[in-house]
Amino acid sequence: MRELFTRRIEGGEELGASLCVMQGEDVVVDLWGGTANAASSRPWEKDTVANTYSLTKTMTALAALVLIDRDLLDPDAAVADYWPEFAAAGKGRGNGGQVDEGTVLVRHVLGHTSGLAGWTHPVRIEDVYDTSAAAALLAAQEPWWTPGDGSGYHAISFGTLVGELVERITGMSLGDFFAKEIAGPLEADYWIGAPPTLLDAPERIATMVAPPPTGFDLTALPAENVTRRTLTNPAFSPDLTTDPDFLTAELGAVNGQGHARSVARIQSILTCAGTVDGHRFVSPTTIDRIGDTQSDGTDRVLGAPIRFGLGWALPSASMPGVPSGRVCWWTGYGGSVVTADLDRGITVAYVMNKMSPELVGAARPNDYLEAIYSAM
Repeated sequence: MRELFTRRIEGGEELGASLCVMQGEDVVVDLWGGTANAASSRPWEKDTVANTYSLTKTMTALAALVLIDRDLLDPDAAVADYWPEFAAAGKGRGNGGQVDEGTVLVRHVLGHTSGLAGWTHPVRIEDVYDTSAAAALLAAQEPWWTPGDGSGYHAISFGTLVGELVERITGMSLGDFFAKEIAGPLEADYWIGAPPTLLDAPERIATMVAPPPTGFDLTALPAENVTRRTLTNPAFSPDLTTDPDFLTAELGAVNGQGHARSVARIQSILTCAGTVDGHRFVSPTTIDRIGDTQSDGTDRVLGAPIRFGLGWALPSASMPGVPSGRVCWWTGYGGSVVTADLDRGITVAYVMNKMSPELVGAARPNDYLEAIYSAM
């Protein structure tokens, strides 16, 4: 792993990155190197953090899993049972309280099948910083397809929807709940909403390098196309990821800050049967629920074959480096990835700043995963 990682750094395929592998609670690979800021040549240090984009969703899903384990959140309940305003536009229970085909269930949100992949109303990323207002817009709108009828990746709305559920149930914001109940007990260097201590240490924050253009113009798609509606409303540049307002926002889908060691430590909760360092977070039975397939087919937004479980993706052709078995994973735009392999007790995390253009299935994280499993 060190040879591959060093070769990538020295050859320029990576700018700066970190890579961590845990077996149970033990760190067996912990690598970092390269450059955190191309303009200043500032090196990537042991505690350098970077925006992990959609890998953040695994942290938000873990917050939901904790509430499920505490019997505070039921995946089979209607979202409107916890969030009454969400019943608008036919998304709540039908007459007599029954679940009809328009009812959006909690598992529909966690499995990207709710039909609320994005906002119908035009929004900017700055508008989503106001999580309550952004959630209210989603609560008022009609689903773009029948809830439960296949997936359409909730690129940014995932964090807004799950974050609102967390706040309705606990009275705490998503970022505060995550910090208090998950990252804090593990002393893990990862945040959904950066604290003042991080803002006061900008030298710790890696600057993202935008991927090369793909030549594909999303705005050329029809205005009603689900991919266009999801990925362009809102969209934001990688340059924004070091802006203080962005860093401190609690965007549970796209702005988690951390490094590979902190990502692996937190997600090792899953590979350690729910208990790490004597802290019990969830039960093995609750972890098993991640494997309940919510959809399995070509995702409406990503255009790739994705099998979604409860909050995480499950092994599929879209990420060939992820092995078969009881494995859950997800990736972030640009290439960051985390996998929790329950069968082998292995957690793998990779965080970088030189971005690949793929939304899912980038080559570098797949190469690292294949090398790790080959070594095993």
